[in-house]
Amino acid sequence: MTEASRHGGRASSPTPPRVRLVDVAREAGLSKTTVSAALNGTGRLSPAVRERAREAARRMGYRPNATARQLRAGRARLIGYVVGEFAGDPWTFLESPYFAQLTSATARAALSHGYALVLLPSGSLQDEWADLPLDAVIVADPVADDRIVADLLAARIPVISDRSVEGRPGARWVDVDAVDAVRKTLDHLTGQGARRPALVQPESTTRFHTGAFAAYRDRCAALGQPERVALATEAGNGPVVRAVEEVLGGPDRPDALLVVAEASPPLVLEAARRHGYRVPDDLLVVCVSEDVTATHTEPPVTTLSLRPGEVAEAGIELLVAALELGRDEPDGVLVQSRLDVRESSLRGSGSGSGN
Repeated sequence: MTEASRHGGRASSPTPPRVRLVDVAREAGLSKTTVSAALNGTGRLSPAVRERAREAARRMGYRPNATARQLRAGRARLIGYVVGEFAGDPWTFLESPYFAQLTSATARAALSHGYALVLLPSGSLQDEWADLPLDAVIVADPVADDRIVADLLAARIPVISDRSVEGRPGARWVDVDAVDAVRKTLDHLTGQGARRPALVQPESTTRFHTGAFAAYRDRCAALGQPERVALATEAGNGPVVRAVEEVLGGPDRPDALLVVAEASPPLVLEAARRHGYRVPDDLLVVCVSEDVTATHTEPPVTTLSLRPGEVAEAGIELLVAALELGRDEPDGVLVQSRLDVRESSLRGSGSGSGN
């Protein structure tokens, strides 16, 4: 049987040989040592020589030998990434504007330091990641008693997570100050005349959500205000909007609404309209959201941003300092939220959307 008949009558094309560093050096008219220094950003080379070597490498399609680099560096330059809050629904966290931005910002920050991000399914078991050469793992928003953090630390894999890992050897943390976030939001609503604020909260055991709920309850107790709380039993627009309608449809109508569970701001406004509220005249509205549609609604919706870009960059900086510089301090960073005030929470702004 001929080579052509073994491949359906056509001869297979030979695989082109891999471009070597010496080939790039020959093409650029430089020494192998000079080209290596140019591509690695080392050595005392003129900008013209460095660009000459890099241009030759780009033109020839040169790729450094990743395996050799890993052996020299003692690491694979891979960072695992898992979202604990969505353990029951792998990958659905990418439908969330917050987690979509957090994930993309983390991947971008990691790549800028020469690391690639490996997405792990939520609720990962050890046999799903044990054979991967991970240098570290980011566990975003772990739920209470999340096994994966303990399993990773037991396997001597460095972990970045929220403040629940503070003080644990091998762990570092980046967190958003939930108590401060809710307090400043309620301060804003109180300053606009709100006396009966309601809260829509996910049924979640993450550190941020339990902190937000506690801050709301403490504020109600301090001001002698009754608690008006509805829990979204699942993530997603449908369950959250149902919780919004539950808290708005009761006999004791609130005059302000803080939606901590992530939902589309236009859908929150529409739920308020269905129950006869005019926003902001009858009801002040604030959503914890990174959804850009908040600025295009009528009225534009005030949002509390958890600043996913800053969280991502802080986490990667901590990891790189630990992995490459051997630094242990600081072991954590607290990120402040940002309240973007728009017409939906400004009494007397004149929008008054509704029936």
